Amino acid sequence: MAAAPEFHLPLAPADLLRDGGPGRYVVREVLPARELPPALSAFRAAFRARGALAVLQHFDCVYSVLHHFRTVGVAVKEDALELMVHVVSHHSNELPAILSDSGLSHADRAAHLNALKMNCYLLTGLMDAFEMETCKNSCLEADPGRKNRKNHAKTSGSLWEEEREPVLRLLTQLLQLDLCQLWGGLAVEEEFVSLMTGSCYRILENPSIGLQRYRVTREAVTHLLAVALVHCDHMFSATLKITQMLQHFEHVAPVFARAVSLWAKEYGLKNLVGELLREIGQKCPQDLAREASGVKGYAAFISELAEQIPALVLSNMSVLLPHLDGESYMMRNAVLAAMAEVLVQMLNGDQLEEAARGTRDKFLDILQAHVCDVHSFVRSRVLQLFTHIVQSKALPLTQFQSVVSLAVGRLKDKSVIVVKNAIQLLAVFLSNNPFSSKLSCTDLDEPLKKEVQKLKEMRDRNRPTAAPVVAPEEEWEAMLPEVRAATQQLFQPLQEGEEEVLEVEETLERTVKQITGLLKKLNYKSAARLTQKALCRFQGKEPFIDPGEENEEATILGVLKRLYTGSCPGGNSEDPPHDSSSDEVEEDVQDDQPQTELVKQEMLVQYLQDAYNFSVKITEALNLIGKMMYENSVSVVQESIEFFVTVSQFGVPQALLGVRRMLPLIWSKEPGIKEAVLNAYRQLYLSPSEDSERAKAQALVHSLSLIMVDASLGTIQCLEEIISEFMQKDEIKPAVTQLLWERFTEKSPCSSLERRAAVMLLGMMARGKPEIIGSNLDILVTIGLSEKACEDYRLPQEVCNVISKLASNPKAALEKNSAPFRLPQNHMLFGCLSETVSKGFAQPSSHWIPFMEAAVTLIYQLAEGAEEICADILHVCCQQALEKLQEADEQKADAEDSPHRISDGGDSLPTFLLLHLVSLVGQVALQQVAYLEMFMSAELRRRRILKEEKTKKQSDTSTKKQRPQSTGNETTLEEELGLVGATADDTEAELIRSICETELLDGKHLFSAFVPLVLKICNNPGLYSDSALSAAAALTLGKLCMISSEFCDSHLRLLFTMMEKSTLPGVRSNLIIAAGDLAIRFPNVVEPWTSHLYARLRDPCPSVRQTAGLVMTHLILKDMVKVKGQVSEMATLLIDPEEAIVGVAQNFFGELANKGNAVYNLLPDIISHLSDPNSGIEEEPFHTIMRHLFSYITKDKQTESLVEKLCQRFRTARTERQYRDLSHCLALLPVSDRGLHKLQDNYDCFADKLQDPAVYSCFQTMLARFRRAGVKPETKALAEELEQKLSASHNRGLDSTQTCQDGSQTPMPLTAKRKPLLTGSRRQPLSPANTDDDFVTPPSRTLRNHKRAQKRPPRKKAIITFSSDEENNSEDELSAELREEETPTKTTPITRSSARQLR
Repeated sequence: MAAAPEFHLPLAPADLLRDGGPGRYVVREVLPARELPPALSAFRAAFRARGALAVLQHFDCVYSVLHHFRTVGVAVKEDALELMVHVVSHHSNELPAILSDSGLSHADRAAHLNALKMNCYLLTGLMDAFEMETCKNSCLEADPGRKNRKNHAKTSGSLWEEEREPVLRLLTQLLQLDLCQLWGGLAVEEEFVSLMTGSCYRILENPSIGLQRYRVTREAVTHLLAVALVHCDHMFSATLKITQMLQHFEHVAPVFARAVSLWAKEYGLKNLVGELLREIGQKCPQDLAREASGVKGYAAFISELAEQIPALVLSNMSVLLPHLDGESYMMRNAVLAAMAEVLVQMLNGDQLEEAARGTRDKFLDILQAHVCDVHSFVRSRVLQLFTHIVQSKALPLTQFQSVVSLAVGRLKDKSVIVVKNAIQLLAVFLSNNPFSSKLSCTDLDEPLKKEVQKLKEMRDRNRPTAAPVVAPEEEWEAMLPEVRAATQQLFQPLQEGEEEVLEVEETLERTVKQITGLLKKLNYKSAARLTQKALCRFQGKEPFIDPGEENEEATILGVLKRLYTGSCPGGNSEDPPHDSSSDEVEEDVQDDQPQTELVKQEMLVQYLQDAYNFSVKITEALNLIGKMMYENSVSVVQESIEFFVTVSQFGVPQALLGVRRMLPLIWSKEPGIKEAVLNAYRQLYLSPSEDSERAKAQALVHSLSLIMVDASLGTIQCLEEIISEFMQKDEIKPAVTQLLWERFTEKSPCSSLERRAAVMLLGMMARGKPEIIGSNLDILVTIGLSEKACEDYRLPQEVCNVISKLASNPKAALEKNSAPFRLPQNHMLFGCLSETVSKGFAQPSSHWIPFMEAAVTLIYQLAEGAEEICADILHVCCQQALEKLQEADEQKADAEDSPHRISDGGDSLPTFLLLHLVSLVGQVALQQVAYLEMFMSAELRRRRILKEEKTKKQSDTSTKKQRPQSTGNETTLEEELGLVGATADDTEAELIRSICETELLDGKHLFSAFVPLVLKICNNPGLYSDSALSAAAALTLGKLCMISSEFCDSHLRLLFTMMEKSTLPGVRSNLIIAAGDLAIRFPNVVEPWTSHLYARLRDPCPSVRQTAGLVMTHLILKDMVKVKGQVSEMATLLIDPEEAIVGVAQNFFGELANKGNAVYNLLPDIISHLSDPNSGIEEEPFHTIMRHLFSYITKDKQTESLVEKLCQRFRTARTERQYRDLSHCLALLPVSDRGLHKLQDNYDCFADKLQDPAVYSCFQTMLARFRRAGVKPETKALAEELEQKLSASHNRGLDSTQTCQDGSQTPMPLTAKRKPLLTGSRRQPLSPANTDDDFVTPPSRTLRNHKRAQKRPPRKKAIITFSSDEENNSEDELSAELREEETPTKTTPITRSSARQLR
């Protein structure tokens, strides 16, 4: 009888269909799909009869199922799987008895081996087929675009989901048997182990394996692979397979990390960790840089593994270090993350050994070095790792200062994510600092000085007693000749074997002890030789530091002397004994009590010094982070806000500035930023630590009152918005409101400042809930405007502001068609206001004018017949002024001045009375205009609309009754009503305008009586020299001009003359503000004077320049002023010495950039004016301005157009300075492919300017940046061609310069330097150096230009400039190009002026 064929595990299923040679099993027939059910039934029957060996005759049946798996029915697949599970399970239960049978024949063993391999092959084949099908179905279900999901064929996934874990457990049970007996006592063949584990790896390839629902499956796979590793020597194969899967499947990294950790901890497979890390460490860094997918898997695996088993990763860290120098930033991040985890979990604490401490310091040094990594993701990741280290209290105190300094340095990083993580790290440093809960530099400075002085005294006191009985220096001098002789022998030929006896100890301390012992034993030669070795071994460490001696002998003698006399570190009391090794070196002095006290004092001083340095760094960070609150990145702004919240909790004084600085962010359009500000103030003020509601209310009120001390109007408005938000959400408790009322009514004792703050806070709350004020109006009036009001007008002023919250918005009232809230003319409020204003008029008080302005404003907002009330106030105040004048005249009866001449009252009428009168007139005039334009106009329109609606209803009702079937009349009526409404609007506006123009300032009205007085004060600054009076009169003049355009036009010359000629900055500032308001109210009247407004941007006084910048910002952004070329004056503010003015200019251009192409349109104009030699702008400031402006050019189309236009400008430029400026502007542009083509097309424009090194350098810089950005091959060729042309032109220009002196022609415009570039607008008062002569056509070109002008039709010559009055709301502006006749044809510099006509 022939032996049964041996079953060999195939590499591919098709191998079993081919004859592999004699004695090898071959599938005889692949059964058709229809014959599979009966064949499986036959197999099942044979299995019952013969057991697991039945597969020897029925292998082909199940193999056919695998062959037809895609087409066979679900029932057949599930039947085959169920059958094979039973067969393998039965065989697994039989094998222990079979393997233990010593009498097992060779044939039976071979039969069971074949059956085992066949059964396992079929079962694992079914597992793989089911797994592939399940994975495919899960991918189809996850496809969002897949249709007809209901129609997909039924799959067998449900059965496999149930059977997966039992099958894996079955294979695990099988592998745990002593299967090597079946192979004759040899090891289980590798193919069989790979067959069993291959299914595990295929299961892990499923992208969903990491989900929670597959947790049991992952555990089963992990256990099966662990058994294969332990029992079947699967280590090498597993290492290769795991690294291969990590490279191709990113999702397996955390799965394998947990599995390897489990194998190392529970199965003792620690060698596998080293093998895996060594395999990853040997990967070529250059290859990893090209394969991003593989790097992600490796990086995630290393990071996860370090979290699971840091000790084993630490022992294999050396194999990973080469990747820190590789190109892949992800691998650098992974290795650094592993180091951080090791530091946190293994190298943490003060009880570390010397070797562990050295490793810790080395890891920290590596992490700190990569804070400045070239890749922003690495810098960001390192900062995150340091955040984790600090939170885990794993950063040594000695490293605090260096890491904080690095974090502060990263605040200036260009990457947003780096800055964000740097702020987070600093916040964590604050929260986990070991120094103090209060980190004020001022508070820490005094204790530090005190303790340093104490330490100095202790050292002075201990110095005499510290000397020994016999000085070591004397002993050293005595033994020095012998030591020198022994040292000199080191440089002579040595005897064999002598060096082998002396070996340097592992640690520095033990080496020091060894050398000291040899010296004491008089073994000088050995001590010198050991010192020589130690200098090489411990190079750079105390005491083996080369002091810079002339030769090696002197160095060795110096070290020996320091060691013998005890002056090496460890014995030096001046170093802080923070290192545990110092305890061993100082054993001989620790017993001395004074020395112990000195050590403690040194530690205290070092602690205070560290705390002070930390506080200084935090203060430095505050200044940097404070400037980041207005960055474009939302995340950086949010982190900055959170940082200031953290800093505030540690009592840093500068934190309050940051808390105030974040207030304007409440108006941010970004919801995240606004919510961050609200959360910050919620944490700082709404969450006090007190227990009772009363105590919490007191803490809240006190904190908010501190913010309002010396706060600006803008700060108060921002705080009001925040508090109103809190009130609307009911986050401020009633106890707070109650406390504020108690402070205001003086039921609760408080200072006058706190009382005013209470009133202001009530007003802020009233904006969210107006009933707070409405229900207590009488209290506000009787207490706030009582007789005591004259003592301090600041309180009644705030009371007026609070009551004004009751006034309704005219526009809102108009939308609701509801009557505005008004109080009757005889209400007690207006009586008290009139009385308080009148009483204070005759009293010299600096606070009366602000109160008066608030009172007049409130009267016009709330009173019926407000003009009558204010007229009465004016009459009473004028009467008081006349009475004062008469009293003064009676006392000076012998004077020659007439008592009726108020204009000469400077000698007899107190200045403050005149000041009060002029201010009162101006405020009443302004509020009267506002009352007519806003409230009266809105009320007229509201009443008309109500009347029209009523008429329309009556008309509709009558129409329906008479002719319900007709609709034509209704349409006509609606059209007529609309026409009537529009006409009525114009009629009402004309009515208001005519009142202002003809009535308010005519001889019958009260204002006309004061106009001569105001004009006389303004016209006679020498007679009325008081600065406050002059400023008030100027402001009143501006307010009077607001009434009538005719009055305004007739007095604008006086107004602008004062604006330019007045020596008082306050007058100039007031008039700038007034002129801005007039430009909005009467734009046509003020337009000719626009240049005078721009002129104030160069005012010598910073406050005037700032005011002018703010006013011009509003006018330009509201399109009330034509920009033209004068916008360059706004650009010059970007280099102003005052930081606040620079901020105004930056804000202006930032807002202007949001208006379409506005900055793009203005750039050529700005460049023309600022590069003009007469502009007074040097090159460096010009570069600063351009860097800021070009940052707003972000569109490719804008860039391309600017490249072309700037190139064309080279033709008309006249001076070397203009060449350099234009080339610098080109270098600032991010040139794209099309931009490079534009450069190539316009090369002739600038070719002859390349001889200038600065121009050539700018073009080189532009090309270098273009190449770094990564370009296409064809574009790269174009760039290289352009670079060659640039170099050729540059060299040719240098050569031609040599012949310039011999009379050859040169492109340099030598004569042009004597003539300034003709640019700008018709009005140019901003540059005093400009005269009419500057705009005269140069004589040398006159005739030529005249002839050229005769040859072509007369037209306006175009300049390559833009201005704000051009239409810029379409993209057509970007593609504007010069026409052929406008393009200069010569490349030589142009000196004719006709080419630069003014626009």
